[in-house]
Amino acid sequence: MGKNNKNKRKHQTDQLIEDDAFSIHESKGNGVLRRQIWVNTQGEVIRYSLAYINHHLFTGDNGRVLGYDNAHGYHHKHLMGEIESITYKNFADLEKRFQREFEVLHEKAQKKK
Repeated sequence: MGKNNKNKRKHQTDQLIEDDAFSIHESKGNGVLRRQIWVNTQGEVIRYSLAYINHHLFTGDNGRVLGYDNAHGYHHKHLMGEIESITYKNFADLEKRFQREFEVLHEKAQKKK
């Protein structure tokens, strides 16, 4: 078997365990919080995507104001169209970081309404 077949089998065992989108009402600042988490057979987070989308704050990058993911083979942050590498310790710490940063940005959104 070729190397590509081995990678396909590995990804077939990955499981999407969370795929949530939470809409924030316009009166509360508008936007969407998006959370996707994939785990391997041992339950370890292997892929993730956390995003705050609000077209009223930022129109580029499909409205993604803030996001964290590990697509393209590395852990990185999206902020208003800019992308930067991040140091990744674990998913729980990253979720806390995302929440803190979202709260600051969401407060700005509420003031804009």
